[in-house]
Amino acid sequence: MTADLIAPLFVLITGMLVGSFLNVCICRMPKDESIVLPPSHCPQCDYRIRWYDNIPLFSYLLLRGKCRGCGMHISLQYPLVELLNGLLTLALFLRFGPTLAFLALFLFCSALVVITFIDLEHQIIPDEISLPGIVIGFVFSFFLQGHSWLNSLLGILLGGGSLLLVAYSYQWLTGKEGMGGGDIKLLAMMGAFLGWKAILFIIFASSLVGSVVGVTIMLVQKKDSKLAIPFGPYLAFGAVLYIFYGRQIIHWYLTMGSFTRG
Repeated sequence: MTADLIAPLFVLITGMLVGSFLNVCICRMPKDESIVLPPSHCPQCDYRIRWYDNIPLFSYLLLRGKCRGCGMHISLQYPLVELLNGLLTLALFLRFGPTLAFLALFLFCSALVVITFIDLEHQIIPDEISLPGIVIGFVFSFFLQGHSWLNSLLGILLGGGSLLLVAYSYQWLTGKEGMGGGDIKLLAMMGAFLGWKAILFIIFASSLVGSVVGVTIMLVQKKDSKLAIPFGPYLAFGAVLYIFYGRQIIHWYLTMGSFTRG
């Protein structure tokens, strides 16, 4: 194995290992259970999972997706989260290298993975992630080049404030709650890590994708507009899209606008 492949492979494995811990957070946080104790175990037979049965992705394949103790089917979510977090970590490393920005965005994207899967299943975004995330993102802004504390602070205010305004407006117009406080805190966390310029892009991208997916689901399931669709995963998608392609997309959009007006 060449030296050029060692670092990316190490990063990929590290991301998958962290993904294994993220699975614990996804399963336990909505139940208000400790993410430390007890150790990982089968929820049906209480079999304590050994280290060799807890190797990301590979243990799932070797066990054929079943518990060694009782043979209960193991959710596909576990290897999916491990692989997703590993690939995200690798992509961030290839994009930013071994820098402080990579570390900050690694923590940020790992939090988004947890938020996405919890929101998809339970329609909640844990304050235990978003509120500390706002503080951590703001602290990082003092040390990251090209991302000042003022940019982070404005991102927090614009991120939280914009969705808060939308939520109050919707409630005033319809008399119903259309957006939870978790989404507001999540967008504030995104503003803390990515700055205020990212907020408009994330709102636009998440709304566009969310509308397309939501309308498609309603047509397929033949349900009306009262169908509850969690917005957190779409915000997470918009944030990741901005990290890797946001500036290029904005530049392309502005260039196309100038060409059209010309």
